[in-house]
Amino acid sequence: MASISRFFKDARNIQILWLGTFLAYGIFELQWAANLDYYSFVFSGALATQAFFIHQKSLPLHSLKSALITSLGLCLLLKVNHPAWGLLAGSIAIGSKFVLRFQGKHIFNPANFGIVALVLLTNQAWISPGQWGNEVVTFFLIASCGMLITLKVGRWDAGLSFVAVLFACELGRTVLYQGWPMDHLLHTFSSGTLVLFAFFMITDPMTSPNARKARVIWGASLAIASFAPSAYLQLYTAPVWALFGWCLITPLFDKLFVQPKFQWI
Repeated sequence: MASISRFFKDARNIQILWLGTFLAYGIFELQWAANLDYYSFVFSGALATQAFFIHQKSLPLHSLKSALITSLGLCLLLKVNHPAWGLLAGSIAIGSKFVLRFQGKHIFNPANFGIVALVLLTNQAWISPGQWGNEVVTFFLIASCGMLITLKVGRWDAGLSFVAVLFACELGRTVLYQGWPMDHLLHTFSSGTLVLFAFFMITDPMTSPNARKARVIWGASLAIASFAPSAYLQLYTAPVWALFGWCLITPLFDKLFVQPKFQWI
């Protein structure tokens, strides 16, 4: 019992467990075409890069957990034409944590940075928001697990404000303005990719604002920035691109709302 208690004390262990479960769910239940070579390249690039900086900076070995989380995020959200691109994605994602820093924090969410970098720098990668489908059961399963983890690290506010404001925007556009039925809104909104993004990416305690009030404003404004291009330009991957920009203004929120930065135990 003591070992189980220690396991669940670290939110990273829970996150690895759930993200791994979701990957297995996608492969076996949703019938994804599993690319095991790609997955192995992603994990190899991320873990090797993390291990290099552990050696260079005398970091604790448990920081390898962050590389595992980033790897799972890349496997869940990023698609490539050739498996070997996974090596670059994993390496760039983890390398960004150590190279792009400001006031003791890395600026970008590693998985988000790896995705954006691969898509922008090559013509061999893309984001696949439709692979999860729009099953309400999937939505609530992922959301529930995400809330559990974000409660554990005290970052539920960022994810919840993002989802609430985005839902309000979509409600106003599709139901109140366009007159679509509520079922249409729920179907559109119950995307597994959206919930993974909301509760496993923007709630990263190392790259979201330190103060709760700042995180609420940050999450809400990120939702508005995601809504406009998604609704009017049909850019359904807009949250991923918006987060890349919002990570750049996180230091401003930390300056305006001063709180100690998060530290993993």
